[in-house]
Amino acid sequence: MTPPLDLSRRQFLAAASVAAGTALLAGCAPGAVSGSATQTLQFWHLLSGGDGVTMSQLLDEVNGAQSAFRIRPTVLAWGTPYYTKLAMAGAGGRAPDVAIMHATRTVGWAPGGLLDRWDLDELASRGIDESTFPQPIWEKGFVGEGMYSVALDAHPFVMMFNTDICDAAGVLDSDGKLQETSSPEEFLDQLRTVGGTAEGHALSYGYLGDGAQMWRLFYTFYTQHGGAIELPPGGPAVIDKDVAVESLSLMRTLLDGEIALAQADYGSAIAEFATGKSGMLFTGVWELRTMQAAELPFDATMIPTLFGTPAVYADSHSFVLPHQTNADPVRRTLTYDFVADMLKNSFGWAEAGHIPAFLPVTESPEYADLVPQANYAEAAQYVVYDPTAWFTGSGSNFQGEFGAAVQNVLLSGDDPAAAIDRFEARVNTLLRQPNPADPEGTFGS
Repeated sequence: MTPPLDLSRRQFLAAASVAAGTALLAGCAPGAVSGSATQTLQFWHLLSGGDGVTMSQLLDEVNGAQSAFRIRPTVLAWGTPYYTKLAMAGAGGRAPDVAIMHATRTVGWAPGGLLDRWDLDELASRGIDESTFPQPIWEKGFVGEGMYSVALDAHPFVMMFNTDICDAAGVLDSDGKLQETSSPEEFLDQLRTVGGTAEGHALSYGYLGDGAQMWRLFYTFYTQHGGAIELPPGGPAVIDKDVAVESLSLMRTLLDGEIALAQADYGSAIAEFATGKSGMLFTGVWELRTMQAAELPFDATMIPTLFGTPAVYADSHSFVLPHQTNADPVRRTLTYDFVADMLKNSFGWAEAGHIPAFLPVTESPEYADLVPQANYAEAAQYVVYDPTAWFTGSGSNFQGEFGAAVQNVLLSGDDPAAAIDRFEARVNTLLRQPNPADPEGTFGS
């Protein structure tokens, strides 16, 4: 495969490393609408299902509100297929004007020149700056000194609860909210009380074969201890083993067959809660519409702070600028306008369950009336993302590696300390390998 003349060898190799041989996409060159001054902006995303429907509605609103540009979306399959095709589109000189990426993935892309930086002055001129975002979400947009992603949302791991079951169990306060618990012991007592009134289990949590599900809960508990896992280039990984073991052990305690089903996959956990059989559910905010469609009496809240420090695992759908060697200045300016419009009009995205990253939306009176979304909005202030490394992030293999190391602890009672050792050894192997997009380590940590 020969790189185009306007693409450096390093950028080409970076894309090839990410894409691993996927063919280039064709027919995606942007331009103006025929016979019109309106510019066509190519926008790629990986949102399907209910999220895809909501995104389509938001794009229709943006297209209908002005005549300077029209967004032409391309929707690709979630995960590796999407990221592979996006990388190779850039390598082939066919990158879209703007795309959605998970914020956790940009660190593996920016060093090789696969993404262009956002101009902070251009964003600020449209009312987009650090004062309009929760601090952890704004900071996640940076790789090194440059901003490479602008978050549309945070989509955290949360706890939904059946209000009828929890009310019957006497664990709601006078406002109908779940009574606060601040230690593992208090939470376990609350769950056992709820289990006494539920037809099924107190808690639904699916994990079998799903490294992401295991990682989301583990890293929530781990970071509630006040620290984070660090993955410096070259290694070794910095993991507090005592904290990791305590977090994993709590997960195993929850899966005792009484509080939660000992062996459950994601789908069965969703089904148990959606049919009103369980009192609580650990899940992502993306399941909000599933529960609304089930006409279930439910609310949602942050996962309880059980180890002293409020923290919740999350990722963010973020806007990125796939690299264009000769970006058209008119379309690039309009791309900034488009992103600003999407952020300022993201209330519809909130209706789908996600927490908008743009604070003027979540701090509005309309959002305060949006239930249950307003009841977990504070999670945006406490989000924690995957540890920063070229191999982490949503849709990567990192979470699967974690699941492979620890699943037998949850499934059959294996030693949690040995499982953490296995995970650490695998991570250290990956850390000794250079970022394929930055083999010289120019971005450092």
